Amino acid sequence: MTPRSGDGGPPPLRTPSSVRTVRPDGTPVYRYQPRLGMPPVNVNLHDGADEHPHPPPGHRHAHDFYVLVLIERGTRGDDGAHDGDLFAVPPGRTIDPGTVQGFAGSRAWTLAFTPDAVPSLASVSPLAWAHHPLLALFEAEPAGPGAADRPPALSANVPADERPRWSAWLTELHEELAGPGRLGARDAASALLTRILIGAARLAPSAPAPPDPLVTRVFDEIESTFRDPVSAADVAGALGYTPGYLTTAVRERTGRTLLEWITERRMTEVRRMLRDTDLPLAVVAARTGLRDATYLVRRFKDRYGITPDRWRRTERA
Repeated sequence: MTPRSGDGGPPPLRTPSSVRTVRPDGTPVYRYQPRLGMPPVNVNLHDGADEHPHPPPGHRHAHDFYVLVLIERGTRGDDGAHDGDLFAVPPGRTIDPGTVQGFAGSRAWTLAFTPDAVPSLASVSPLAWAHHPLLALFEAEPAGPGAADRPPALSANVPADERPRWSAWLTELHEELAGPGRLGARDAASALLTRILIGAARLAPSAPAPPDPLVTRVFDEIESTFRDPVSAADVAGALGYTPGYLTTAVRERTGRTLLEWITERRMTEVRRMLRDTDLPLAVVAARTGLRDATYLVRRFKDRYGITPDRWRRTERA
């Protein structure tokens, strides 16, 4: 969807993203590219959802970040979106052109973020994000084979008396993100995102979806070994699977491959150590399963578009 500022809406803030990988079936997966000095969150108000910012418009694609869509004013048709509809799209979920076209004519907010934009989630292993209470709405559907390719379904409907408050939260978040030089903009944006996720979690079903047993085993193995120089083949072998089978199975269930989850866990720990310690890069690399400081710098810059040293200085500014 290409954001527009008609109807008095705020000017668009294009979600900073780029193609991270392309799946075997040709589906591109977009990664979030954080803006320097701001948390990885972006919000926009759309006056119609008949377009999408990733060219070519209308193609099947997926994101490696979370997306929350709030229909502020729906089409009211039987097949369209309705006022207050809330759609939670987890990372890896395939977006079909028909899904986007289903929002046509609606006035909708789209919120894109990675969980480390929330302070309470930044210190949590990404392997635990899927079942964190703040992200409950994104896991309303059970995991399993083909989960990443299911079309986004209606997650909840915001009660009528709460909708003005949601619109106010999103408007204020947009204002903070549009003025990164304002005093406290970064903290204000993180706080507003946290408040929105609390509101979304309170609308989630009371009974959470059961965890996928295979994914649980994989994540437990990664958590216990990521600090060592293990590979996807090592994790697969420890669990009694071939690397090819386990990589495919994990991708189908979570939207990411086995190696991508290992890398994500390592990068989360790298960021934590850069933020909380003064350890040199060589030590950080050794303690996160990476080969050396040079390799760490290359992987970090490829993932975040910035060197680890500069990221550390920015976080502490």
